[in-house]
Amino acid sequence: QVQLAESGGGLVQTGGSLRLSCTASGGTFSTYAMGWFRQAPGKERDFVAAIRWSGGTTYYATSVKGRFTISRDNAKNTVYLQMNSLKPEDTAVYYCALSTYYSDILYYERSYNYWGQGTQVTVSS
Repeated sequence: QVQLAESGGGLVQTGGSLRLSCTASGGTFSTYAMGWFRQAPGKERDFVAAIRWSGGTTYYATSVKGRFTISRDNAKNTVYLQMNSLKPEDTAVYYCALSTYYSDILYYERSYNYWGQGTQVTVSS
C-alpha cells in the first residue's frame, strides 16, 4: 500500500518562507505525477501545484504562480513545495497527492489515487 508522508508545515509571518516535503513509500508503483492541494477552514480543497515525474513539467494555480515552486527527487520518490512571499490567505492544510496513472488534467483531485494526511501551514499577519 502506497503511503505519503508530508512534513515542513508550521507557523510563519507574512512574507516568510516554508518548504514542504512529501515522500512516497510502500509497495511497487510507478509515479506519473505528484501534486499539492490545500484546504482553508470552511472552504473546498483547491489545487496548488503539480509536477509530472517524467520530464518534470510543472503546473501552478494562478494564486501561487511566481511565489511557489514545485520540484521532485525521482530517486527519493519525494516532491517538494517551496513557498516564498507567504500571505495570510495561504493559510491552509496542505495535502500531497500522487498519481500512478497518466492524466491530462492535474488540477483535478480525481487525477490522483493516493493522498497524504495533510500538514498545517499558518501565515500570521
